[in-house]
Order: sequence, then C-alpha cells, then structure tokens
Amino acid sequence: MAISIDTFFLNPDAQGTLQAQIQQVIAQGILSGRFRKGEKLPSSRKLALHLGVSRITVTLAYTELQANDYLTSKGRSGYFVSQNAPEPPRFEPAAERNDSVDWTRAIGQRFTGGSTPSKPADWAKYRYPFIYGQVDQTLFDHANWRLCALQALGARDFGALTADYYDQDDPQLIEFILRHTLPRRGIVARPEEVLITVGAQNALWLTAQILLTQRRTAAIEDPCYHALRDILTQSRCHLSQVPVDRDGLQPHLIEDGTDVIFATPSHQCPTSATMPHTRRKALLARAKELEAVIVEDDYEFEMSFLDAPLPALKSLDEEGRVIYIGSFSKSLFPGLRLGYLVGSEPFIREARALRASVLRHPPGHIQRTAAYFLSLGHYDALVRKMGKTFKERRSGMEHALNHHGLDIAGRGVFGGSSFWMRAPENVDTQELATNLRAQDVLIEPGHSFFRRDAVENNYYRLAYSSIPLARIPEGVARVASGIGTLMRR
Repeated sequence: MAISIDTFFLNPDAQGTLQAQIQQVIAQGILSGRFRKGEKLPSSRKLALHLGVSRITVTLAYTELQANDYLTSKGRSGYFVSQNAPEPPRFEPAAERNDSVDWTRAIGQRFTGGSTPSKPADWAKYRYPFIYGQVDQTLFDHANWRLCALQALGARDFGALTADYYDQDDPQLIEFILRHTLPRRGIVARPEEVLITVGAQNALWLTAQILLTQRRTAAIEDPCYHALRDILTQSRCHLSQVPVDRDGLQPHLIEDGTDVIFATPSHQCPTSATMPHTRRKALLARAKELEAVIVEDDYEFEMSFLDAPLPALKSLDEEGRVIYIGSFSKSLFPGLRLGYLVGSEPFIREARALRASVLRHPPGHIQRTAAYFLSLGHYDALVRKMGKTFKERRSGMEHALNHHGLDIAGRGVFGGSSFWMRAPENVDTQELATNLRAQDVLIEPGHSFFRRDAVENNYYRLAYSSIPLARIPEGVARVASGIGTLMRR
C-alpha cells in the first residue's frame, strides 16, 4: 500500500534544514502509527515536486532514515517503511474526564426519550425477519443503480456532482417528479411547488417547523407513525389525538381549533387502512371549516399490487390546503433518504429557505443518480418486480396467519408490505418480541404507535418485505407458538 503524497507537508515556521524537516515528518509519521510497516513512500521525484524542494534533498533524507532503520529500499521499487522501524508508543488509557458542566441545566431542549423504537442493526442475520421498511437485497437492481451512479459521475454531469445548488434541486429529478410521479397520483404541480427532502421524515420536520408554534394545534392519527409524534412533541405545539377506524382518520372527531391535520389516507400507518373517497371529501370539508392545513404522507402508494390506488388526497384539493409528502426511500432503499414536498408556492418558499439554513440541499450526486434510475425506466421495473414478489408473500403470509388462527387487525386494501396484528389482550408484544428473538424471529411491537397515556400492548406489526416466501410459514408458526406460551402462563 502506498502512502498518499498529500499527507506530507513542511511547516514554514519549522527550524532546521529542509533535509532535517523531511526526516522529521517521516519519522513522526512512523512513530505516530500513521505510516505502517511495509507501506511505500512516494518517489523522491514526486515528493520533491510536491514539497517544492530539490530531489537530492529528499534522496538524502531517505538515505539517512534508511541508515537509522526507519526505511528500507527494494531495488527499483523505491523506499518502504522498514519492518524494523520503531514501534509507535503504547500509551495508557487516558484517565476518565471529570465533566464539570451541569448538562441538566445547560441543555435547553431535549430530543432523547422519544417513542421511535430501535431495530437491530443485524436484522438480516435472523432467519425470520418480519421487519418493516428494510430492503430485500435480492430484489434490488444493483447493476443498473451502479451504472446510473457511474453515469452521474461522468464528465457531462460533473457540474451536478460538484455544484452547490444552495437552495435549489437537481432539475432532472424535479422534472421526473413533475411529469411522471405526481401525475400518477392525480397531482399537477409546477417546479416552484416541489422541494427535494432527505426522506419523508425530513419533510415532516420541515413542515412542522413552518406551520406549528406553541400556540397552534396539530391533529394526528391514533395510532400513528411514532416519529411524527416525536417531531410534533419537540415542536411544543398542542397535540390532538384522533382515533382511526377501518377507514382511517375520522374527520368528525377532529377538534375545533385545529390548525394542521397530519394524515396517511392511502395507507394508514400502522393499521394499513385506506380512506375511501367519501371520507376524503369529508376530511377536506372539515379542514375548510377549521381553516386548517392538511399534511398528506403518501408512503407506500407504489406497493399497490392488488388494485390501482385511489388518487392522492391532494388531487381532490381545490384550495391549496393539502401539503403532499412522497418518498423514494421505501421503494428503492431506506439508506437513500430521498423524498419530496409538494405544496403551494409560499409554503415551499419557506421550506426551501429553512432547508438551506440546515443542510442546503440533498447531495447532488444522489439526486442525479436517482434521476437517471427513474428516467431510464429502472424504477418502474423494480416496482413491478417488488409488487409481484410482495403479492406472493402477502398471500403466503395470509394463509399462514389464518392457519394458525392469528388475528389480523388491519391489512392494506391495495397492497403494502405488512399486516397490522392483534394478540390476545393478556399478551404483551414487547415481551413476545424479546422471546421470539431467541427463536430467530423478529417482529415489531405496536406500543410505540400509540400515545403514551393509552398504550395498547397487544398489537404488533408483521412485514413481509424482507423475508423470503419459503420462510414465512415457519416464521408465522413460531410467532403463534410464542403467543401460545405467553397465554399459558
């Protein structure tokens, strides 16, 4: 392995001859452990050119270090760090620092202690991972994604890769969203009404920051996406919990004085309920009556493999009252962290300014790679492949759940990637999840989706996005066995 020439530099204030300074730089690199035994040093010519000194100066420094057994030469191959070079000193661990800051007083606002559960980082090692939102690597189109990434790295796109967009976004990605993605949801928009975000969660945060204050009230579904509840709790707004039924959010239960309504009409999180057309009209009417804004999180609409999804709520909006949130993270892979906001121009203008003050914009290379992957048709092909696979897995899981008598509390009308489950009331699904991990099974307890003062401990979610069809029957059997064990106690 060669040592990068960029790690060598001379301190203009250093004392001694240039030869001595070069010797010191190399010796310190070896003694500090940065330069390791067997690593090759730059040639004397390259290092001399880099440092702006004569080549003989570098050669003399190398020769002196070789004499002291710091370096060794190998014929025409050059100079290497000697195997006999002095070992870097081993220091005793530093004494524990006494932190004198009283952080209980210094911290003005806390963000820990939220309801968002942690998922095991090694989930893929489990044989029966009924984990939601993780990518199945066997389904993803690695080859074409890699080609799109290389294309985005090409000379023609160098500007998109290196430019600071400041508060703007990749025009190719925006164009695809406007011409292809949004029309599929019945939405027509202009470039000034779209903003790229770092996933849907970032879009929710931006929206909450702009629309809510400590004096305003936000209505959320109960149960709902746990990260949204955390975001709104941190905003210190008043929070109103609206129960959901088999058709999703119930508009008539939204309290007077509500300013912002957060909803997942197409695929309620976590129950998978789909809001019918009549209720969507009722929700818009209730929002108009309250002079409220609706934030529509349209996650997983791509996974509609059973039937075509209903048009988005925003497609019915004639007053600019709905802010729409979409994401590519679930349909591509969660690590992509790429989503988008669609709303009236005054709102998007503020969201753009807020985003610019925090992170400017999502990386240009990621935006351009995604734009190529989408526009070349790879994304649609991937969604079709995932839809076919998920349909098979859903059917297999539904059969297994019915076979073992497990209670399905909610299932997507048009598809999706999970079932919302209800265990008997005396079963704590947090305990169930702990027991099942020892059986190589991962499930998602449902307590974090409910408000803290009315937690339902017997709900859980089973996803089929990350588990092969062949393993589903045995995995479900183990879940049923685990529930039976807890009930017999």
